[in-house]
Amino acid sequence: MQIPRHTARWLGLAASMASAGALAQSTATPEQLDTVIVLGRRASLVGEAISASEGEVGPTEISARPMLRTGDLLEFVPGLVATQHSGSGKANQYFLRGFNLDHGTDFATWVDGMPVNMRTHGHGQGWTDLNFLIPETVETLTYRKGTYYADVGDFASTGSARFAIADKATQGEVAVTAGEHGYARAVVVDSLQVGGRDLYFAGELQQGDGPWTDIDEDVRKRNALVRYSGAVGTGRGHVMLMAYRNQWNSPDQIPERAVEAGLISEFGSLDTTVGGESSRYSLSTGWEGPAFGGQFRADAYVVKSTLDLWSDFTYFLDDPDNGDQFEQVDDRTLYGFSASQQWDAGKQHWRVGVEGRFDDIGEVGLFRTRDRARLSTVRDDAVEEGSLGVFVAQEYRFNDQWRSYLGVRRDEYDFKVDSSLAANSGDARDGRTSYKGSLAYRPSQALELYASYGTGFHSNDARGTTIRVDPVTGDPAQRVDALVPSKGYELGSRMYLGDRLQATLAAWSLHLDSELLFVGDAGITEPSRPSQRRGVELGVYWFGGERYVASFEASRTNARFTDTDAVGNEIPGSIPLVVSAGLTGRYAHGWTATAQLKHFGAYPLIEDGSVESNGSTLVNLRVGREWGRWTFNADLLNALDSDDHDIDYLYASRLQGEPAEGVEDVHFHVFAPRSLRLTALLRF
Repeated sequence: MQIPRHTARWLGLAASMASAGALAQSTATPEQLDTVIVLGRRASLVGEAISASEGEVGPTEISARPMLRTGDLLEFVPGLVATQHSGSGKANQYFLRGFNLDHGTDFATWVDGMPVNMRTHGHGQGWTDLNFLIPETVETLTYRKGTYYADVGDFASTGSARFAIADKATQGEVAVTAGEHGYARAVVVDSLQVGGRDLYFAGELQQGDGPWTDIDEDVRKRNALVRYSGAVGTGRGHVMLMAYRNQWNSPDQIPERAVEAGLISEFGSLDTTVGGESSRYSLSTGWEGPAFGGQFRADAYVVKSTLDLWSDFTYFLDDPDNGDQFEQVDDRTLYGFSASQQWDAGKQHWRVGVEGRFDDIGEVGLFRTRDRARLSTVRDDAVEEGSLGVFVAQEYRFNDQWRSYLGVRRDEYDFKVDSSLAANSGDARDGRTSYKGSLAYRPSQALELYASYGTGFHSNDARGTTIRVDPVTGDPAQRVDALVPSKGYELGSRMYLGDRLQATLAAWSLHLDSELLFVGDAGITEPSRPSQRRGVELGVYWFGGERYVASFEASRTNARFTDTDAVGNEIPGSIPLVVSAGLTGRYAHGWTATAQLKHFGAYPLIEDGSVESNGSTLVNLRVGREWGRWTFNADLLNALDSDDHDIDYLYASRLQGEPAEGVEDVHFHVFAPRSLRLTALLRF
């Protein structure tokens, strides 16, 4: 494998990073290493969880899995699929429990107390871009599916995930990866003692050109993290700075007919000038410890986030002369806090909490462009969106077998829109109360059964709550409800047979009153219909001593609109079957091997089910060896060289020379072809 010159420069920079990390380590005061507790699915949640659909993943499991991109971290959530229909710097497309979550709607994500979902976003409601997260810094990933948790509010109808960042490194490490298609990555992670506390820092550089024939992705990603933590009073506190910047060109989804006609290959593009630039800078702080007769935790943060995204999905359908390229802009500062208090009182465990958030969105806009040059403004708005949520939850242990969980939550929202089209400016306000309840029965030490219920919601784009005029056509536009309610039920079980085997099984149902979404690509709110999703999920995890770890996860979902409409009642983009399986082995002389399979079945692309995707299967492999302080890994991504699709859509687009009304066609984004990545990691 030939390493390009620009990759070689990155390797030299990584060596400099390693030297800096080693120097920092050498100046630290030598001390005895702390005992490391490996957290992960090996830990039992029997007697602690309130449903079968929650779990925790630790750093050992995270580091063992070969991943194509950072967003794949969320695929540790059983049944969740993370794909990509555009450039590598764009937020992933997510699917879970029969939902096409777009870029994050209805699945809430946090990193160390900071929400990742961006509301009233330029590209999509709930935008969840995880590119700012350095995987090596993640201490735990905690996931909870369903509407059953009082401490979770907006965007969490299908579930939520929380990433916790490590306080310190057990060992400093620097890793360098080189791969095909110009891929290169360098990471350094280390910590040292400063003033009797831990100063933890990490840096990441990544670049890549991609396998695309007509476009060079030219990814330039930079990440940095500095975290200072330690004893503060009777507890432990931290302050953390994170910085992220990225730029890329986008190989967007393409029409099937263009490939069949030979105009482009499946790795080709029809508009080679699309792409994006994004950044995220944050300052956060937190404290946790005993207080007020119980356990108290508080977090606060400020986040500066920007996105400039150019896309083109329909080519010459709307503008035969200049094309349909458009630019989406999002520039905001996000402020927030959360605080919670827990008490144990005999058989009762109480938790109360409050969280507030304010999005000061200086600009959220949509512009018509050509070759990234602006031609006209569709809409250009400033938005202020604030929310306050409070909750109280009680867990009661009747005896060693029975537990109950009851919770209530109240959320209030305020919206203020200052639009470039005066008629669409205005204020709105809405609130919602959510109720939660679970009952757990433990017939034996190894088995627990659950019955869970909860109501939840997701917020709509603030611009949809004040809109009066369609910014494209000038026609009257209907306002939407600010908060869309959801209701979920679940019966489940959890089995834990020591350190060798554990399993979860859940049957669930989720109802949404409406799936109204603000379509950032058009600047309008798109009405949808009430829906019902039902499914069954199975997870089996086997730990074969110190040598083998295996997992098998499968979910089956039936998703339907519940009203009557002649167009049909199937929900486009609802994946009915998701299967994931993995096996990791550790062998003599430091050798390791990992195989990971992901399959998602064919799903409808139109309400009558007459057009479906073909389904997709992906296999990733890793072989590695530990050699003293060194670890060498070889990752073979898409090992079977599958030409299946990351995603499929059905809509009308127009190529030059086609009828003015365009042609309805399947548009897809193919898996990246098989590629090899080699990593050298040094611990110091």
